[in-house]
Amino acid sequence: MAHPFLQALLGHDAVVITTHVRPDGDAIGSQLALGLYLEELGKDVTMINEHPVPENLEWLQGVERIRVYDRSLVQRAAIAHADAIVLVDCNAGARVGERLERSIRNSGATKFLVDHHTEPEMWFNHVYRRAGAAATAELLYELMVRHRPTSIKGAISMALYVGLVTDTGSFRFDTVTPKVHRMAAALLEDGVIRPGAVHGAVYETRSLAWARLLSRALGSLTVCKGGRVGYVAIGRGVLSSFGATREDAEGFVDYPLALKEVLVALLFTETTKGTKVSFRSKGSQHVHRWARSLGGGGHCNAAGVFLRYPLEKAKQMVLAGADRFLCEEPGWAEPSLDHEDEAYLSTLVQAVH
Repeated sequence: MAHPFLQALLGHDAVVITTHVRPDGDAIGSQLALGLYLEELGKDVTMINEHPVPENLEWLQGVERIRVYDRSLVQRAAIAHADAIVLVDCNAGARVGERLERSIRNSGATKFLVDHHTEPEMWFNHVYRRAGAAATAELLYELMVRHRPTSIKGAISMALYVGLVTDTGSFRFDTVTPKVHRMAAALLEDGVIRPGAVHGAVYETRSLAWARLLSRALGSLTVCKGGRVGYVAIGRGVLSSFGATREDAEGFVDYPLALKEVLVALLFTETTKGTKVSFRSKGSQHVHRWARSLGGGGHCNAAGVFLRYPLEKAKQMVLAGADRFLCEEPGWAEPSLDHEDEAYLSTLVQAVH
């Protein structure tokens, strides 16, 4: 019998599925798996995103169905006529992109959310969420296997597997449980997935521009706060000077984290409008509240924020919170920010002026 969330979704015939800007493997894998699953059940499905599918995921079967939102008459009509809109791997309307969010909110469709991030917005009609899940793909697998396990094969299996692999760091994060490994094993039973080939397609298709950009980024590697924080920075114009893209910089944040004493790694990427900051951490050293204090958010060990300040000011703002959010021992109590975030952010903004 279908879970009540899926049962509610299956009560609709025209479904639009979207995910966050600059989608990653879990976003695309989850979107594609759900779209193909619903189509197999006879639903009219439209998959649309603010940004294109990353090059390293273009090989996924069915991915050509995911369109970039260009506000065409056909796309606007699909959203307007949908009776259900599903956000996957995305807990806030703003994260799907400003133009797409506006269209979604103006739609009279029932809104659904499938996600594993913390603190989702509350405007969805139906929510299937667990912050401790390894990936949104894990949640979708739970829904599908309970309802119609025979559909989890071929392109759907591959999409779910890619979502699981990419959001677990190839099964190395603490969110990986015996249940996650059982899910991976079940997907592999289908026989269409070759783990080595998937890893190669996702992670081993880099360009020379990527290598040169990595060399520049590592040249900026800095360790501070008694060795507990390490960061790399990419200044404005550096990407274009190497012929690289923001996608090329994905994963650079993991390099400082490889250092023995570093508990939190940061990647600062300056753009024309501000600075994107990525947070990664080890074990019980959680960073989502650190990012949240600056207006961002994410997972316990992976989070981010966009600051509308140049690189140096962004560094100051983020590092000013290090002593507050770094922990010394496992099992620490995270600081409660519910009544302090706004004042804290205001203090930081004033400090950098």
